[in-house]
Amino acid sequence: MKGLPSPASATPPLVSPRRGRHGRRGPVWMVALAAALLGVAVASTVLYFTRDSGPSAVLDDEPVGRISAGPDGEWAAWGFTHTQNSLEAEPAAAATVERQRVLQAQHIMGFGADNPQPSPGRYDWTSLDRRMRAIRDTGGVPVVTLCCAPDWMKGGPAGATDWTHLEDAPLPEFYDAFAEQAAQVARRYPDVRYFFVWNEFKGFFNRGQNRWDHEGYTALYNKVYTALKKENPDALVGGPYIPLNSYADAHSEASGEVRGPWGAADQRGLDAVRYWLKNKAGADFIVIDGSSLPEDRTAHGDEFAANAKFGALTRWLRAQEDLPVVWAEWYVEPENSGWTPQRLHAVQAAAMIEFAESGAAGALYWSPQGSPGACNGCLWTREGAALPSLDLQQNFARWFPPGTELVQAPVANVSGGSEKDLKVLASAEQLLVVNATDRAMTATVGGEKLQLQPYEIRWVGR
Repeated sequence: MKGLPSPASATPPLVSPRRGRHGRRGPVWMVALAAALLGVAVASTVLYFTRDSGPSAVLDDEPVGRISAGPDGEWAAWGFTHTQNSLEAEPAAAATVERQRVLQAQHIMGFGADNPQPSPGRYDWTSLDRRMRAIRDTGGVPVVTLCCAPDWMKGGPAGATDWTHLEDAPLPEFYDAFAEQAAQVARRYPDVRYFFVWNEFKGFFNRGQNRWDHEGYTALYNKVYTALKKENPDALVGGPYIPLNSYADAHSEASGEVRGPWGAADQRGLDAVRYWLKNKAGADFIVIDGSSLPEDRTAHGDEFAANAKFGALTRWLRAQEDLPVVWAEWYVEPENSGWTPQRLHAVQAAAMIEFAESGAAGALYWSPQGSPGACNGCLWTREGAALPSLDLQQNFARWFPPGTELVQAPVANVSGGSEKDLKVLASAEQLLVVNATDRAMTATVGGEKLQLQPYEIRWVGR
């Protein structure tokens, strides 16, 4: 692997309604939350497979689905995870973060938080309290990631923290202790309703059998789930928070069931998800993470087409069990990519629309670390000004919150490219368009005549 907000109803648009920075077209998606929506879902499928037949195949503003409602409560769908350096390092950014309510996730140990229980029964909440207070002060929807474990739960000495072992899993004999610690977290922060159990299966890989230790993770998960529900029956808990990797070329672990032009999923991850689904004590949502990039990184394809992996895996997960699907982390840029900021942000926006159209209930951006001027994907400057990646999260939260009805926005009169080069998401109130090329383009989208610069993203009020 690699950083809260007040109600928006009384605030001005984060980006001018006629000009903005993020978006992507993708296949039309369907979210059937009740039997009454079945007809809409079927109609969406027909629209998807007929949209290339020309503008006459669809009508502007015709309903095509909804943004997933997600878990109960004040779920915001879009947001970010705080990492090692966050608002305490750049306090001027607090006002910027506060301008729009989004999800904000924080780990209980590591990633900006110290060891919460250095010795059995001796808690130190100082750093975690500071992070949780920052989330509250900026109006965020708090999410707690229950990772990682104190050293003494992993075979190390009590009273010490060796950060080189942060990613070790607790030993089975300490699963109960970790679950009790999770209950203490829920007790200390009663305003927190959403919990992710562990992170990326850290420490849970069976090297002897070359597969994930899904049995060990599920045993830990079940104890944590039970402890949280006992402490707070209203707590909403999700797992397995596993990285769903993929391959672009032939590979012995490539899945035969989840594949596409983007490649094939790693079957080991799918097997682990299936085991967890079958053997979990319960769950309120599914949590996973992943990259659009394949593990065989020598394969370089169309970065916009690669985002289809997110949609394919979301649909596969939703077909396994009727639970909301949340992406706790997601990545789109190769190391040392040489991409311009405009290209990076366009691809990020494309990924988020793929999440929305495929029925994902949420996606949290992993706040990267970097120095000012050298971190294209960071969320804010040292002076506290929003960077485009934060604008993207906040604008999605503002214009496409859970339950938003999506509508068709036909594309016509394209010059400088083709329809597939424009990525579009639309509601009755907002149109989001991105030029997914390095060329200037003109087009009519949803009745709006647009001139788009290379990789430009446009928010258009309707």
